[in-house]
Amino acid sequence: MTEGSAPTRRAATDATLAAAVELARQAAEQVAAPGHVGEHLGAYNDGERLVTHDFACLDPAYRGWRWAVTVTRVSRSKNVTVDEAVLLPGTDSLLAPAWVPWNERLKPGDLGVGDLLVTEEDDDRLEPGFTATNAPADDLPAEVEDVDRVAVWELGLGRARVLSAIGRDDAADRWYAGDHGPNAPIAQAAPAPCATCGFFLPLAGSMRLLFGVCANEYSPNDGQVVSVDHGCGAHSEVAVLPGPIEITPPAVDEIGYDVIALHPVEHAPGSVDDTAPAEDLGHS
Repeated sequence: MTEGSAPTRRAATDATLAAAVELARQAAEQVAAPGHVGEHLGAYNDGERLVTHDFACLDPAYRGWRWAVTVTRVSRSKNVTVDEAVLLPGTDSLLAPAWVPWNERLKPGDLGVGDLLVTEEDDDRLEPGFTATNAPADDLPAEVEDVDRVAVWELGLGRARVLSAIGRDDAADRWYAGDHGPNAPIAQAAPAPCATCGFFLPLAGSMRLLFGVCANEYSPNDGQVVSVDHGCGAHSEVAVLPGPIEITPPAVDEIGYDVIALHPVEHAPGSVDDTAPAEDLGHS
């Protein structure tokens, strides 16, 4: 309360309405499942001739919630009527997450067969596909002339809306940072970038400076947008694989040889064993 202002008067709790506990309980039991309305937690004033009664909720799925039944009466009447009966959360109640609009919940890949996705009129990723003017080209302001030039060069005719600069930047950032950009593991191990591959088809418009489509059926990126500095092992200019290693036949020494006796040689009695040492033969 500020200095000099009159104090705010609160309406006193209506005694007749505060005493209507059983009527409020019956209203809560009509809304709740049998046995889910607990003890009376109290009553509080909601306005002139308007009192709310709280009852404990015994439903185990709604721990900490309460049944709130608001009762009222006509001025100078003792007949109490029920205004509403609702289930309200308490301070420690388990609540559902905050509601999020569908267009903020949608994630890439959620759209399925037969699904329709509405694009907002003010989507900043899009802009008008052309600018209609009746002025001669020489009299057009520079910004209008630029828009027309973009429409003719990048987009062509026949579309009500096309990608805006924001939309193109968002797409470029997403593609470049994804699995088809230069930082993907397959690109790091590639022998050369997509820009030098014969199967690389550049996109039209300004995107052609950074992106194209892979047309190699043997590449894991076939039919997908890839950056010019992406790459894979199916590059068109991969060097020819080396042929099989020729096995050299083993080298055999056909000049020198050793004689190996397959059977031991038997000497006649009294014969000289030429394998014996010279001193054993009686030579001086």
